[in-house]
Amino acid sequence: MKKLSKEGKKEDYIPRLKKLYFQKVIPEMMKEFQLKNVMEVPRIEKIVINMGVGEAAQDPSYLEQAMEDLALITGQKPAVTKAKKSVSGFKVRKGMAIGCKVTLRGDRMYEFLDRLINIALPRVRDFRGLSRNSFDGQGNYTFGLSEQYVFPEIDLDKSTRTLGMDITIVTNTDDDELALALLEKFNFPFRRERKGGSKASDAQSAAG
Repeated sequence: MKKLSKEGKKEDYIPRLKKLYFQKVIPEMMKEFQLKNVMEVPRIEKIVINMGVGEAAQDPSYLEQAMEDLALITGQKPAVTKAKKSVSGFKVRKGMAIGCKVTLRGDRMYEFLDRLINIALPRVRDFRGLSRNSFDGQGNYTFGLSEQYVFPEIDLDKSTRTLGMDITIVTNTDDDELALALLEKFNFPFRRERKGGSKASDAQSAAG
């Protein structure tokens, strides 16, 4: 009988997209970009999901809900993010809790990516695809979602406040072209567009 891990999964369990990376993505990218060494093939190192909750400065319950919802979405306990400086206009003091974030690696990262691509993003209202122009010049890709309800883990009856989030896909390459090709191999839903799109509109690309 196969042993179970701490998460209750079989020890030989491998996430679907992790298998895809080793069985398909690596050989295809080596051929496409004429890479001679497997170590030259870019990979996703981590995914960072951040929920900024400015309302928490006046009402701590906003942060409590954000922490609960983010834990349900990612399967991991979030870390509280604090203000780096005071903003008197918003009654925010330096060190005040104003959000939360989770950093996913390994199997949980691949599982989240699978659900993001195949379940959450298709549920975004009027979704037209993600912009290709939101890379940071260092091989990392960031986009925003305007509400957490696109994730099926969130119960509309229990989560009564709409909370947005920023999602950053961090790769180990500083080449945006390679990073884009990598995400495309995972069937990331990019829209067809001309180069040079404004980043102001990119931030809302996922919201439609």
